[in-house]
Amino acid sequence: MTSADYHALLARQEAMHLRRSLLTAPAAPAPGRPSTWSGGPAAVADPYTGGGHDSAHDQWLITRRLPLVLPLDRLIAHLYDAMFERHPYLRALFPDSMDFQRAHLERAFRYLVENLHRPALVTAYCAALGRDHRRLGVRPAHLAVFEEALAQGLRRSAGAGWTPELEAAWLRMLRCGVAAMVAGAQAAAGEPTHWNAEVTGHRVHHTATGGTVAVLRVRPSEPYAHRAGQYASLQSPLLPQTWRPYALADAPRPDGELEFHVRAAGAGGVGEALALHTRTGDALRLGPARGTMTLDDADLAERDVLAVAAGTGWATAKALLEDLATRRIPGRAAHLLLVGARTRGDLYDAQALERLEARCPWLRVTCAAPGEDLPLHRGWAECTAYVSGPPSVVEDVLRTLTGRGLPAHRVHRDPRPPKRTRDLGSHAPGPLRPVTADPHPVPGGPGSRAPADGVPPSGFRPGP
Repeated sequence: MTSADYHALLARQEAMHLRRSLLTAPAAPAPGRPSTWSGGPAAVADPYTGGGHDSAHDQWLITRRLPLVLPLDRLIAHLYDAMFERHPYLRALFPDSMDFQRAHLERAFRYLVENLHRPALVTAYCAALGRDHRRLGVRPAHLAVFEEALAQGLRRSAGAGWTPELEAAWLRMLRCGVAAMVAGAQAAAGEPTHWNAEVTGHRVHHTATGGTVAVLRVRPSEPYAHRAGQYASLQSPLLPQTWRPYALADAPRPDGELEFHVRAAGAGGVGEALALHTRTGDALRLGPARGTMTLDDADLAERDVLAVAAGTGWATAKALLEDLATRRIPGRAAHLLLVGARTRGDLYDAQALERLEARCPWLRVTCAAPGEDLPLHRGWAECTAYVSGPPSVVEDVLRTLTGRGLPAHRVHRDPRPPKRTRDLGSHAPGPLRPVTADPHPVPGGPGSRAPADGVPPSGFRPGP
């Protein structure tokens, strides 16, 4: 079988799978359970819409008694124990190691608790989770089971201090998230859950700090829609059911190929699998393109662009600058600030930058060596900034730019969220203060860094 025949077969299988999923009738509700959980168009109602309940009050109730169920990893362990005891078949939906899934769920709980008073943020976060959980085979009926398991997990964790009022507040918070998840999944019903793809190029680069970054070129089996500045989750066959998001490193190309920059971080993780144990011709899976850090034509007409990149944040900056090369308004310029690079040669993908500079004489490049204060040139405060890289660096850059006069609404951050939100450990006293900065949520954790680079510590066993 030729490569073309193989990809055509995969495409037909994907089309058949999508058709079956669209034509499958929703499961009947369990005895005694309201029909709103059946998986129909109004599968779950948000308890906070229509003035029925106050999300800010529920947040206060939950955070006031949060120590009863801390640490969250214990609550989550009780939740999964209860779910698998009553519904053993659901275990097949999860990876062999549950460490990453537990970390992912803990991050979601943290986000819900901290942002329950901000319904628009919760809706956007959970809608993205719902879209991406489709590829794992999750259905609304499974979410009903999850609610039952959460109730049991809360009771086991809190013991005698638990009250019906607290349980009702937690379950309303969950239903708010589930309603957005179901709506997000339904809105994406006509979209494939994933694309099969073949690696067409794999180049390994060594960074100035001793790290390893692989530049992968990937050809999807079917047309793949995306915009410069977005990201997509990747799955390696070495780690089934384990996904990690990576920035798309180029603007859409005529040949349909995609580029990703992958750091070999975390022993046994997705990064190591893709960077060190993947070769040209290997198969991968791609999730849909996500993220909103894209260029805006109206903004480009008024302002220059400032792209700030640290580490593999260069992938996002490169894609945005390639896109700008085709959309730039005459007379406008762009600036690229490379954080952590003494010279252009320190960039792991320096040849790509050379080609971009040769193509774009209006691009001005500035380097900031490790440990140096960020150089801010005159006129940058009038730009629209796009910042990408490790979360800690992104946060530092955001503070510096806004502190030097660049309005916060014109600073767009990398789509990946911080590695973790504020600690909700067992010593958290009294009510939890909501976060003041808006995290930019991504399912699975654009760049979200769970144990072992976003994958189970058990990892994989590289071949000989």
